[in-house]
Amino acid sequence: MTKTVLILGANGKFGKHCATAFQSKGWTVRRFDRKTQDMTKAAMGADVVVNGLNPPNYQNWAKNIPPITKAVIAAAKASGATIILPGNVYVFGDTPGVWDENTPHKPNSRKGQIRVELEAAYRTAALEGVQTINLRAGDIIDPDSPETIMGIVMFKGLAKGKLTLMGRPDVPHAWCYTPDFARAAVALAEKRADLAIYEDIPFAGQSMSGTEIKQTLEALLGRSLKTSTFPWWTLALASPVWELARELREMRYLWDTAHQLSPNKLETLLPGFEFTTNRVALANALSEDIHPDKAMVRPYAAV
Repeated sequence: MTKTVLILGANGKFGKHCATAFQSKGWTVRRFDRKTQDMTKAAMGADVVVNGLNPPNYQNWAKNIPPITKAVIAAAKASGATIILPGNVYVFGDTPGVWDENTPHKPNSRKGQIRVELEAAYRTAALEGVQTINLRAGDIIDPDSPETIMGIVMFKGLAKGKLTLMGRPDVPHAWCYTPDFARAAVALAEKRADLAIYEDIPFAGQSMSGTEIKQTLEALLGRSLKTSTFPWWTLALASPVWELARELREMRYLWDTAHQLSPNKLETLLPGFEFTTNRVALANALSEDIHPDKAMVRPYAAV
């Protein structure tokens, strides 16, 4: 029986890897083109819709996120497809801990509140029969794109032996290696009939502090690294005239809030699922001029 997935945002970090992962498992992959296609029509006949749409650079979330959410839910309702939603940790606010599906949502930022409202819309849709798998992950580690916090900020000075940390070096932070996320998305999609109508699933990923990142990189590169802390004051100066600076500054708290995502629920649903090691994830996130031996060791076909 043919299995069909519609990827929204197929050129984005999550969407691109999900498209590859689903295809490797024998799914028919449709890539949505929002310039030329109607989403509901594109979803007809699809078994799963991956919502990889996200306004770039946090652009006007309050205005842009609600219509995207409404359109995705309408498309899934019309087609009967299951939605896979890449969730994030903004809903939890600044209370330290191991966050799981039962952790209270206490956002302390505008974007956190927007995500709370987004998830509430999917929960309401679930009551009307729209199945949603909210796979909740931390900050992105992507082997194919330098357009991440790691690539743009933290690793920018590595060629000169300098690592930039975003906050306290001892604070654990939740990370998500995108090929791992894609593997989990496919595996969950293939057992969607056994899942609840709304699933909130933490994706533990690679939990690392700044110190652990430094030590791992030093072992990979065979040399010592100096560290500095990102100058957040520059964003404060730029905020009045630069939207992205304002949005990034709002999320500073996450770099000083010790947190990680619980692996327990995913392990229950996907027994034996293995995350890529911190060492390999970081190695594959480095540019080839820094570390030429990048090697993907988790094939998409593996669970």
